[in-house]
Amino acid sequence: MLARRLIPCLDVAGGVVVKGVQFRDHRVVGDIVELARRYAGEGADELVFYDITASPENRRVDPRWVERVARELDIPFCVAGGIRSVADAEGVLAAGADKISVNSPALARPALIGELAARFGSQCVVVGIDAEGDAGARGTWRVIANSGKPEAAGDSGRDLLDWVREIADRGAGEIVLNSIRSDGVRGGYALAQLAAVRAATSLPLVASGGAGKPEHFGDVFERTGVDAALAASVFHSGEIRLDELKRYLATRGIAVRL
Repeated sequence: MLARRLIPCLDVAGGVVVKGVQFRDHRVVGDIVELARRYAGEGADELVFYDITASPENRRVDPRWVERVARELDIPFCVAGGIRSVADAEGVLAAGADKISVNSPALARPALIGELAARFGSQCVVVGIDAEGDAGARGTWRVIANSGKPEAAGDSGRDLLDWVREIADRGAGEIVLNSIRSDGVRGGYALAQLAAVRAATSLPLVASGGAGKPEHFGDVFERTGVDAALAASVFHSGEIRLDELKRYLATRGIAVRL
């Protein structure tokens, strides 16, 4: 069995790491490089950096902070934010990122997924999805665009499961699924939603949104079959350390890289 991955998420705005609740009311939580260095030392399998205002502000990721991170890390990291073309992705990857992730730009122009996969390989292309809706009713989940800036966010017009299948058909290598209702609330991952997406695709699937205690990580791996779990606030606060979390998961029989 492949080891399950644990991925700290660093939301970037204004050159620093921020965190909100349900994508609103963001507050500064630390320096990009300092947090990245800390998580690598604790045993993170990889990191994800989201420039959360790049797409709604119609701009690209600033490669300067990507270069700073790349100089410090010896683990893979993914960068997202305003990547609208192969040229945009090339700039981020040349700065040192291992993967790029697209979300709202792919919703606006789905052909982007295939263009990126053809140029860099599917293993390099992650598609992020921000989903909203009734987690108890299959088929009612909607995909939200421009969620990093509440005043610009809105329904993309796409059904979650239909979009998941299209992403796979277009050549993506991985999906990160974030439940907006669960984000920052710490009540646990959106298990029904994740299980439905897991059944809809064989692509590697990363759960995002809702982690509040170690048991939530164990539950999401055991009950949904996701390949990785992403979290932010519980890691930023120090309430959960990655090395301790991995030891806990191992006691539940979940394969992790210790």
